[in-house]
Amino acid sequence: MNEFQIDPKRGFLPDTDPLDHLPAYFAPWEELGRNLPKLLTASKLRAFIKNLPLLDADNLNSDAEKRRAMVLLSFISHGYVWGEAEMVRAIPAPLAVPWCKVAKELGRPPVLSYASYALDNWRRMDSSGPIGPGNLVLRQNFLGGIDEEWFVIVHVAIEANAAPALAALAAAQRAVSQDNLPELTRQLEIISSSLETMHQILLRMPEHCDPYIYYHRVRPYLHGWRNHPALPDGLIYEGVETYKGRPQQFRGETGAQSSIVPSLDAALGIKHQEDVLYTYLQEMRQYMPPAHRDFIASLEQGPSVRRYAVQRRTKESSLRDAYNSCIAGLDRFRATHVGYAENYIQKQNRRENNNPTDVGTGGTPFMSYLRKHRNETARHLIR
Repeated sequence: MNEFQIDPKRGFLPDTDPLDHLPAYFAPWEELGRNLPKLLTASKLRAFIKNLPLLDADNLNSDAEKRRAMVLLSFISHGYVWGEAEMVRAIPAPLAVPWCKVAKELGRPPVLSYASYALDNWRRMDSSGPIGPGNLVLRQNFLGGIDEEWFVIVHVAIEANAAPALAALAAAQRAVSQDNLPELTRQLEIISSSLETMHQILLRMPEHCDPYIYYHRVRPYLHGWRNHPALPDGLIYEGVETYKGRPQQFRGETGAQSSIVPSLDAALGIKHQEDVLYTYLQEMRQYMPPAHRDFIASLEQGPSVRRYAVQRRTKESSLRDAYNSCIAGLDRFRATHVGYAENYIQKQNRRENNNPTDVGTGGTPFMSYLRKHRNETARHLIR
């Protein structure tokens, strides 16, 4: 599935480990990224950015360099916006101009998205070892610490372990087109097994990520500037001619920007009611790497795995059971996510307007959305 930038062993993660550093020309960005936790702790980031030169993003020579630049500029810019008590209304040109250029070339908005926060932001301590807990650390942090590291590491490990399911989704649709029931059943069993592995990794979140630390020291930097009470008008990107000095509104980093669950929904035929939530889910695709959202769109074209299974539900119990196992696995995954959202966000004590408990980092009433996701998933069990 090279055309969709999906690796058979890594899924949506890049097929080579994320780049360690940019060429020497971009040393000012690398230095700010390296010192970001210290500068945020000392409330000095904005002061240092005043002296940041305006570097030319045209000097980025490869996709890997652009991804690394997107990570650095996203972290530095979000640190600039959320790192001090006084709110800003604009992102200065030395950040805004190259950030917007790189974002455009990568096909994503100029804001911290899941791709830069997780997919392109890790390294293996043992380069020959697995992409999983115990061998992963982050390349870039906000404040740092085990809670921040673990929160992202769990997501990266889930992405890697989703690889068998992603390959099986496409294979399942091929089996439908070939009317190959045994092969379809086998592929659904692979999807179910992969979902169980992903869920077991998700269950490890509380091991090293405390709800209080997450809410107060990790989450504040993930917010965007659309539907956010502290930035109702969005932010101006200084020096970006396309925006003509007008404030822009973009959603913050959220797990809804991962392509795994939308891919599962698309291939398994899980339909969400066309309402405000549905519109939001469609919007989240614009924050994904273009090749990944193309993969979701291709799965949505069919053929329909669900229709095939429903039509044979009375005569082929093994197929029905394999399909239902996938639905049940996805339901468990979403249920655990709902529980974490409640404990890590909703139950926390809100202190200030810039980190609300009722609005997600993506700018939505997340609890009602997540519960709706789960309920709509459960309804797709074949009786």
